Amino acid sequence: MNIRRVPFDHPDAVELNDEVQAEYHVRYGDGGDATVLDAADFAPPNGVYLIAYDESDRPVATGGWRSQDENGEGNEDGDAELKRMFVVEGMRGRGLARRMLTALEEDARAAGRVRMVLETGTKQPEAIALYASSGYEPCVKFGYYRHYESSRCFAKALGENP
Repeated sequence: MNIRRVPFDHPDAVELNDEVQAEYHVRYGDGGDATVLDAADFAPPNGVYLIAYDESDRPVATGGWRSQDENGEGNEDGDAELKRMFVVEGMRGRGLARRMLTALEEDARAAGRVRMVLETGTKQPEAIALYASSGYEPCVKFGYYRHYESSRCFAKALGENP
């Protein structure tokens, strides 16, 4: 797997974002994630967007983080918000999500962020299991979906560079 930095509006990122939105629709029965995202949110040093490519150079996994600071929606100064973690269906179960998560944590830590936070939902048990097994713990709800019963928010201190 080859992980590359790409702009959030890169054609491969748009393609994978469309796939994740379709999956959200199947799982939640709505129009997908309504969180407002801007390509500039993921431009270093304020964030990053990564795509993993397989041996045939096909995009197979994605994820990004964006800087968040105290904003009245539950974020704290120094937060890095994880967004659009996704692995295409045929490539799941191979550890790609865990590798992507590790790469994103390392990048956020190097950018000076102190805590990685994320929001997921009850209809994504695989995501919840990944985050729990990676050291994430429930935290105060934040962001667009903070008032939704199905929303689950998690956080992990990023600590010092190893």
